Amino acid sequence: MESGMDLIHGSGIQMVQYLQTNYKDSQNLFLFISFAADLRNTFFVFFPIWFYLCESVGIKLIWVAVIGDWLNLVFKWILFGERPYWWVHETSYYRNSSIPNIEQFPGTCETGPGSPSGHSMGSAGVYYVMVSAVLTLIIQKCQPSYKNWCLRGMLWMAFWGIQVCVSLSRIFLAAHFPHQVIAGVISGMAVAEAFGHIGLIYRASLKRYVSITLFLFFFALGFYLLLKVFGVDLLWSVEKAKRWCVNAEWVHIDTTPFAGLLRNLGTLFGLGLALNSQLYTESCKGKQGQEFKFKLYCIVSSLIILHLFDSFKPPAKIELLFYFLSFCKSAAVPLTAVAIIPYCISHITRTHDKKMV
Repeated sequence: MESGMDLIHGSGIQMVQYLQTNYKDSQNLFLFISFAADLRNTFFVFFPIWFYLCESVGIKLIWVAVIGDWLNLVFKWILFGERPYWWVHETSYYRNSSIPNIEQFPGTCETGPGSPSGHSMGSAGVYYVMVSAVLTLIIQKCQPSYKNWCLRGMLWMAFWGIQVCVSLSRIFLAAHFPHQVIAGVISGMAVAEAFGHIGLIYRASLKRYVSITLFLFFFALGFYLLLKVFGVDLLWSVEKAKRWCVNAEWVHIDTTPFAGLLRNLGTLFGLGLALNSQLYTESCKGKQGQEFKFKLYCIVSSLIILHLFDSFKPPAKIELLFYFLSFCKSAAVPLTAVAIIPYCISHITRTHDKKMV
């Protein structure tokens, strides 16, 4: 088994070398693609846009991103996947030859296990939801025709093009092996497809959101503590990242398993809080909430405010404080976009209309 995995990892290292050697000039492009594929952009960019264009799609995006990333964490803890940038230094695969020279970049030194790729899984799930939403809209509003089939083909080609680019960027950065990004894409699509058949998420109460958030947290924590009792440290990858990363500043606490877990659970909790708030009901469920101008104001305001909000970085010196503030910051994102901003815009426009009368 170990020799088989060494062979897979060895061929993966060859691909990393090939990309880094032949596409070195594309380094900035690969870094940008990897950054764009981060789930943070789903929460701060895609979600507010889709929520006001089609509320159900926005809600599904959050659920697919959060549950997908939670499953990704569990898979990583079970599979103990290596990452190229540390595996190449620790393996005995190259004992009879020189160790390949693998370059590292600011996005290389993630601290979690490597399989499956979180970027690939998140990107596949999120874009699968968005492409499916556009296709559903086309089917509902247009009669079947040759143009529609061409458009469907172009959308799926774009989807696969994005997945290939994200996968190549993760391999180029030596953050993942090829089989890990493939597993990520397949897993992400499976999660997105599964949520296409779960209607419960669109009418969930605050109690249900809280219950699911607590279940996901305590399951992950319990799984971690249980294995720790048996002598298995699920944070083994953090030490490897600190040991083999060429630049200590590239090892960030926000890439650790529990940082990602609390960030995502905060987002899910914040969504439940927002959708079940009086602010949301008063501003988005009335006649004004259906107006295109109102939705446009909400989208633009959300993108601007959330961009400013994203610039706040919780202090990382005290780990528990960082986790707590990350949870609170993440919860504030959907709460701001779904409840606070539309309520403020609704109040301002109503006041303006009264003055005009």
